Amino acid sequence: MTRSKRIFDLLLAFLLLVVLMPVMIVIAALIRLVDGAPVFYISERMRGPDRAFGLIKFRTMKNARQDRGVTGGDKAARITRTGRLLRRSRMDELPQVFNILRGDMSFVGPRPPLRQYVDRFPDLYRRVLASRPGVTGLASLKYRHHEEKLLAVCVSLQETDETYARRCIPAKARLDLIYQRNRSLCLDAWIILSTGVDLFRRH
Repeated sequence: MTRSKRIFDLLLAFLLLVVLMPVMIVIAALIRLVDGAPVFYISERMRGPDRAFGLIKFRTMKNARQDRGVTGGDKAARITRTGRLLRRSRMDELPQVFNILRGDMSFVGPRPPLRQYVDRFPDLYRRVLASRPGVTGLASLKYRHHEEKLLAVCVSLQETDETYARRCIPAKARLDLIYQRNRSLCLDAWIILSTGVDLFRRH
């Protein structure tokens, strides 16, 4: 990560923290009141082939003893009432501003993968994770909705895993590598703005 990109992330993160803190407090209170504890969900993600960190999100699903893999149709019944709203608006990802301040993530980059997929595709993720993971990115912007449709019809953990590994990971990696070859602060600003426009259009 370049120094200018890190400064950009820090300035924007501090600004958003000031603006969005009241919203985050309300969301946290709502989750605690309606769905109970815990309010936050910490998921192990990878920022490098051998470097893990705890991704912070608002909890949107009921707790389960064994919870692994990406979310597909097989986990739909576990999504809480508030979780559906938060996922639709991506407000469940607001706490990731703290990941950005800590340096685990950037605003723009590849979405941080689960360890199981980094272990399964080490060569691919060695290239993809040369860019610091982001809250949004070119792959998120261009492929997120299609990925959601693909995974929504999966009815088992195995089907979700196979669909994600075969159809989602390669497609997203291609876009992440295109971003990597062309990254700049102007491109980051365009992706952030386009992500905001996309969310506005959806709602």
